[in-house]
Amino acid sequence: MIIMGLDPGTAIVGWAVIRESSPGPKALAYGVIKTEKTEKAEFRLKRIHESLLALLARYTPDAVVIEDLFFARNVTTAFSVGQARGILLLACAEKNLPVFSYPPMVIKRCVTGDGKADKKQVEYMVMLELHLTKVPKSDDAADALAIALTHAFSHRLHDMQKKIL
Repeated sequence: MIIMGLDPGTAIVGWAVIRESSPGPKALAYGVIKTEKTEKAEFRLKRIHESLLALLARYTPDAVVIEDLFFARNVTTAFSVGQARGILLLACAEKNLPVFSYPPMVIKRCVTGDGKADKKQVEYMVMLELHLTKVPKSDDAADALAIALTHAFSHRLHDMQKKIL
């Protein structure tokens, strides 16, 4: 199974593609979609949409996983990231892909064992789980890898439960 993880944002969207395989998941590719802060919002969203469609065509994932939004303070940021998340969902719908979603705390718990883990702990565990030689340079790409890993682990657990029952 090929899983694409997405970390939504307006300035930067983290993306990652992993393959669920035996003995464990393997990173196929990861990176970021960047937009210019000087561009109007509609053109930034268009760039995100077009870039994601190109990535979906290139990697043909079986499932896409997008981090749930969680903002305690900044409403303006929540709205703009929500718009970007909507564009990501639209691109997935256009390709008829199943989309899954996990909140940040669940992703951290799944990858590190601690729902309150910091970014460095998440990055380190992503590196270990995927047998990477170094931590990804971009926090957003590392987050996308963690998001994809969460679904790989959850999917594997679900499959094991089906075999037991």
